Amino acid sequence: MDSKKIAEEQKLWEENELKESLRKHGERKDRFPTLEGAYEVKRLYTPLDLEERGIDYVKDIGFPGRYPYTRGIEPNMYRSQLWETAQYTGLGSAEEMNKRLKFLMREGLSGVTIALDLPTQVGLDSDHPLARKEVGKVGVAVDSLEDMEQIFDGVPLNTLTSLRTTGVCIAPIWMAFLLALCEKQGISPSSFRAVVQNDPLREIVARGTQIFPSKPSVRFTTDLIEYCVKNQPTWYPLQIADYHFKQMGAPPVEAQAFAFCTVIEYLHSSLARGLDIDEIAPKIEWSLAIEMDFLEAIARFRAARKVWAKILKERFKARNPESLKMRNQAYGYGFPLTAQEPINNIIRITVEALALALSGPQAIALPSYDEARSIPAVEAAKIALRTNQIIAYETGVTDTIDPLGGSYYIESVTHEIEKQVEAIIRKVDELGGATAAVEKGYFDQVITRGAYKYQKAIESGERVIVTVNKFQQQERVPQKDFKVDPAVEEKQVAKLKKLRTRRDQGAVGTSLAAIKAAAQKDENLFAPILKAVKNYATIGEICDALREVWGEWQGKPTFMSQVY
Repeated sequence: MDSKKIAEEQKLWEENELKESLRKHGERKDRFPTLEGAYEVKRLYTPLDLEERGIDYVKDIGFPGRYPYTRGIEPNMYRSQLWETAQYTGLGSAEEMNKRLKFLMREGLSGVTIALDLPTQVGLDSDHPLARKEVGKVGVAVDSLEDMEQIFDGVPLNTLTSLRTTGVCIAPIWMAFLLALCEKQGISPSSFRAVVQNDPLREIVARGTQIFPSKPSVRFTTDLIEYCVKNQPTWYPLQIADYHFKQMGAPPVEAQAFAFCTVIEYLHSSLARGLDIDEIAPKIEWSLAIEMDFLEAIARFRAARKVWAKILKERFKARNPESLKMRNQAYGYGFPLTAQEPINNIIRITVEALALALSGPQAIALPSYDEARSIPAVEAAKIALRTNQIIAYETGVTDTIDPLGGSYYIESVTHEIEKQVEAIIRKVDELGGATAAVEKGYFDQVITRGAYKYQKAIESGERVIVTVNKFQQQERVPQKDFKVDPAVEEKQVAKLKKLRTRRDQGAVGTSLAAIKAAAQKDENLFAPILKAVKNYATIGEICDALREVWGEWQGKPTFMSQVY
């Protein structure tokens, strides 16, 4: 590359063609930051930008399937195997969920992430006073093993390539449900991939579905990691996601960095148990979400693979190349979807889907166009699935590996994001790690500041969202939203009452006492939880046993003077 010649030609272009164009037409606006304002987008990128950043092709970009995995974790990527077609779904009762699951599988779904209702996620049974009017509302209600049996009635678990859930703070209980269900169905747990989001520190600062204080929460996460490493090595006990940080207000780069910080905390906790990093790391799955800033989002995924590989190799001294690979079950981001003219969300989701396909994940799940208004209707869920399939089979973007690799812009931004993420990780290290940063309010401060700036940009018109603050519809377009039948709660409570009358109450009491004893002695909790699940103890009863020992998370206020 003749840098001197390129610089000379660029100067001539700026003094002639560009100068004349600006004289005639000007520019649309004074500044061109990224949508989230992480950096200023230059007018033009050339090979000089790579040289100025010291980007070396072999060291920084490399080849697919080779460290630092910037271009993908497998040598032949989608030319060998397309991504897994997945979907996030869950509604109402176990019976309704069973019907929806069978429908999506007939339409070509291969992997599913089960959406749980809020009472289930926070460890409350459906008949708890705080669960009223929330049962089955944003996902399926799961109180006991009986609900799992009904959800998967006629659906052997091994007919799915993978099964995931976002029930983060009840992750060990969910995995116990799956293991008990495998026994009921007579199938081997190793015949499918079970994956669970198991990141309670994120819940504390980004979702509000935390149950226990931060330190016992990390211990609970580590219990599941330890159990799976030793007993179920084909299952993934830790899926880390960044999109909840973003939905609460953190800019994408900060959200990604926060996700790295929490997983670093869980790795340190697991290593303290005597586990080996090369036993743990290959069984960690990521769930990164794409956003509407198309090119930056692609660069962010490429930077994430590189940062993860460096963390495992340099910080944790992993020896197995499989430990360095970021396995990403990626989501189309639901936050940009609008309740106004929701049919337009099909376009937004398609843009996200294409960005995902160009980013190299191993599985892709897309939202449905009506998610800004309700649980997805059947037709909306089908359109999301078809969008995934059309991108995969009809566009040709899978025919070559990392088709945007080498773009001066993409490589420059990938490098910039990598450095910003690493700087935030160092900041959290200085605070004492993710648990300490959560307790000191650092995550809250960044999220609150980001949410304020985001909303301010929308209200001022600086950030345009079609039909929200520009091109607003003049008349309300009728939209038929999916509604959860109020009778779902009544039926679920009645079913729970019947379960309690016919199960062995003595066995349930004994198993719950064993959970409390294990929690008090710092023993691994998975085995006693599994026994309780098989005795049809409920999520609420199991969590109550742990609450008696650990207490509950008590939130600390974020002082606005610290934020602004």
